[in-house]
Amino acid sequence: MSAATLEPPILLRTLEQRSKRLLLIAYNFPPVGGAGVQRPAKWAKYLGQAGWDVTVLTTENPSVPVRDDSLLHDLPADVNIVRARTWEPDYRVKKNLIQQSTATPGLVQRIKNAARGVASRCVKLALQPDPQVLWNYDAIRVGSKALREQPHDAILVTAPAYSSFYIGAALKRRFGLPLVLDYRDEWDLSGKYLENAQRDWISRLIQSRMQRRLLRRADAVVATTQRSTQALAEKLADLRHPIPASCIYNGFDAEDFAPCEVASQDVACDAMRPERGKFRLVYIGTLWNLTDINPLVRAIEHLDNHDPQLSAKLELVCVGRKTPEQLAMLNRLKNTAAKLITIDYCEHSQALQWLRSASSLCLLLSDVPGADRVVPAKLFEYLAIRKDMLTISPSGETAEIVRRFYPQGQFAPNQVHEISNWLKQRLATHGDTQPALIDESALDEFSRKTQSRQLADLLNTLVASHSRRRGT
Repeated sequence: MSAATLEPPILLRTLEQRSKRLLLIAYNFPPVGGAGVQRPAKWAKYLGQAGWDVTVLTTENPSVPVRDDSLLHDLPADVNIVRARTWEPDYRVKKNLIQQSTATPGLVQRIKNAARGVASRCVKLALQPDPQVLWNYDAIRVGSKALREQPHDAILVTAPAYSSFYIGAALKRRFGLPLVLDYRDEWDLSGKYLENAQRDWISRLIQSRMQRRLLRRADAVVATTQRSTQALAEKLADLRHPIPASCIYNGFDAEDFAPCEVASQDVACDAMRPERGKFRLVYIGTLWNLTDINPLVRAIEHLDNHDPQLSAKLELVCVGRKTPEQLAMLNRLKNTAAKLITIDYCEHSQALQWLRSASSLCLLLSDVPGADRVVPAKLFEYLAIRKDMLTISPSGETAEIVRRFYPQGQFAPNQVHEISNWLKQRLATHGDTQPALIDESALDEFSRKTQSRQLADLLNTLVASHSRRRGT
């Protein structure tokens, strides 16, 4: 048998025996808060168990709307976190720059507003694909230093922010490491729906070319739904760039759902308990154009018009950020007998306490173009907590996943009367809802540990292929 025949198995054994290291580039990382932070944070937590040590490159002074310092406690001590400064202004300043005054100003103020509007549009047009591009210069410098100081085997960039993909591409070019691009959201869909996204035709054209250029530099891509993965695979086929495209869903961390210790049952937890005789429906997450609360509000109003005594038993809790339009819709419920509790963004551990307090959980997804390819990250934590669930979603991947575990309680956004009837039935039989019967083996597909092993398998394959090509 020739040496050439023996080389690949020997190479694979060598790669498997030694510890490998990933440079994980994530603009949003603890102490930044929000649903998008969970994915890179949990990879940093669990990849070590799958044979991959992790260096995280993230922001020192992130320009973001929310923070959650508690997420830092979840990270293993051996995760190396390096931080680079961004030249972005504070989030509140950035938000004010893009918002126009809604008052009726005088002539001088109108001139000032017009000038500010022109300046804002010019700045946004220059900062492609997003304002976070102002982080790239320092991030490349700090990332290069980390790669020089310690050997790494691969680079993974998670986005949005999509400008971070350029950081990964620059570091790949300098150090010759395989590059994985992780799409927490599809770039094309984010351009349509994300807060403050640039929707003018020039930006769409520029960003389309940017994305194509970056995909050509990648060695693999990952997305969070099967349909998004297929959309990326089609782009790669058009580019004649046949690299792996893998789906790794968002998920849940089983350790987050361990039974509460007695010490944790403090005054805050007591305050979260519903009033006696109330049926508590809980929604966790941002309310915006992709998670429109309007169908549920209309259903509650319909119920209240026909049976106010029954609607008085309902307690709706919405935890998370809300756009002004969504908050205005929610406030219509103050004219009904139902009780409304609105909570701004809170720490992840507190959000889980609100989930535990629920009689039923509510999942929302708007019926807009591309929604069939979207799966809200919160769905998997809903599944893990095993509560009764009301799902308001169009047909698509979210509906298909929910149907596997909850064949009932699922409605399209236009089925307002059916949603109202679901509420009526639950309120009339309050106390009779049972924990959902979940297939544990099917649920394990969405655990963060399982998904970290999936990512490790992909990285192992890429590193082995990369080493063979280089003859090392």
